[in-house]
Amino acid sequence: MSAQHAAKKTLWQIWFKPEIVPIYAVVGGAVGLAGWYLNRLAHGTEVVWARKSNPYPWQNVDQDTQVKWMTVNQKFDKTYSRDRL
Repeated sequence: MSAQHAAKKTLWQIWFKPEIVPIYAVVGGAVGLAGWYLNRLAHGTEVVWARKSNPYPWQNVDQDTQVKWMTVNQKFDKTYSRDRL
């Protein structure tokens, strides 16, 4: 009888267990934050995607442009934004 009962379990009943929910939440959050950080790194000023058209993109950044994520006690007129990859 237990073999027949085990065969009738749905996928939700097999995978969902209340004690595993925090693990799913932590892993999902870590994957989301890692994706956000990789996207942020890919759009940085030092990254060169188009070597032929713009081999030195950091030379196009003005001196009064904020390129860091967080600044302390500094005022900048502009913030850096990448026009294209």
